[in-house]
Amino acid sequence: MNVLISGASVAGPVLAYWLRRAGYRVTVVERTASLRTGDGGQAVDVLGPAVEVIERMGLLDAVERERTKTDVMTLHRPGKRPVTIHAAQLLAGISDRHVEIMRGDLAAILHEATREEVEYRFGTTIAAMTDTGPAVDVTFDDGTRESYDLVVGADGLHSGVRRLAFGDESRYRHFLGGYLAVFTVPDLLGLGGAVHAYNAVDRAVAVYPTRRPDRARVVIMIRSERELVYDYRDGGEQRRLLRSLTADLGWEVPRLLEHLDAAEDFYFDSISQIRLDSWSRGRIALVGDAGYGPGPAVGGGTSIALVGGYVLASELAAAGGDHRVALPAYQRAMAEPVAHSRRIGPAVMATLIPRSTTQLWAMAQAIRLLPRLPRPVQRRLTSFGGGPAAMLEGVQLRPAPAVSN
Repeated sequence: MNVLISGASVAGPVLAYWLRRAGYRVTVVERTASLRTGDGGQAVDVLGPAVEVIERMGLLDAVERERTKTDVMTLHRPGKRPVTIHAAQLLAGISDRHVEIMRGDLAAILHEATREEVEYRFGTTIAAMTDTGPAVDVTFDDGTRESYDLVVGADGLHSGVRRLAFGDESRYRHFLGGYLAVFTVPDLLGLGGAVHAYNAVDRAVAVYPTRRPDRARVVIMIRSERELVYDYRDGGEQRRLLRSLTADLGWEVPRLLEHLDAAEDFYFDSISQIRLDSWSRGRIALVGDAGYGPGPAVGGGTSIALVGGYVLASELAAAGGDHRVALPAYQRAMAEPVAHSRRIGPAVMATLIPRSTTQLWAMAQAIRLLPRLPRPVQRRLTSFGGGPAAMLEGVQLRPAPAVSN
């Protein structure tokens, strides 16, 4: 089979790895001119079965080497003394198997594992495609045309494959009531191994270290009851909007925002979910955020993308490449994790972004109390209601597809 995958971040390379192992010819196209690696992106969690997928790829040691190394978290609030807690206590309930890593570092590891046997075309997008029955005829943005046995969209929240095959994004994107901004700045706070968080009503800011000792990552989450109107492709407009939404914040926020214009990796988007009843039509399928993103920054998106890529590849291999069998099987296997993921976002946002001064106070008291509690109680209180970790409980991964030439 000849398979085209759009998207070279997480789900796409995982799918490509296992399809190539099963003997398929795989091409990955990516709209950016080069891989977004290194300091790009935010810290992401690899949980439970997603760790097993990484392990089956022989990449767990590489991922462990690049995992984030934060020792403590200090919470700051307007007009109050800061509260500090060890990171291990704060993350006790996330999962029994849990690795936190920068998204760019994970993407680089996945690309390195696939680049020798998978064709990557950067700076390329799908302009049009037609499922003719026997194949999918694809026209690329440079005007060239090719045919494929299967096309998979692994191209994120604003998936171009989904738009072409399923219709406009507005039909499937559900706003969860918030916005996320991520960008890199000089290490103004001398972080070392610490994360600093600043919470105000309806806003949450975190600053944490990157692999480079002179750089730091800033993450800002903003609650908004209404969806804002802006061009998600216009970085200048997004920067102006972010400044207006954070203009009244104190602590170190004004100093961090002074470096906003210089940040080449600036990311701003709504915290939204993608909800479709089916992730395939004929010979076209979706995986990861393109089909069932739980929402950026609310937990589980990277893990479900890793698992989804593996499950899709294993079902195709088990069905001998028959998409009529494999794609419904993929849908059944991922149905429960995806349904669970849709419940995570609102719960996590309610925890991370305080709605009131009372919630701000309660959050600080909980952090003060947590180290004194027994380990089982710590785990229960820091599991976010069992959200991201529980999402993948019960997922049974097929044996790895057999190696084929």
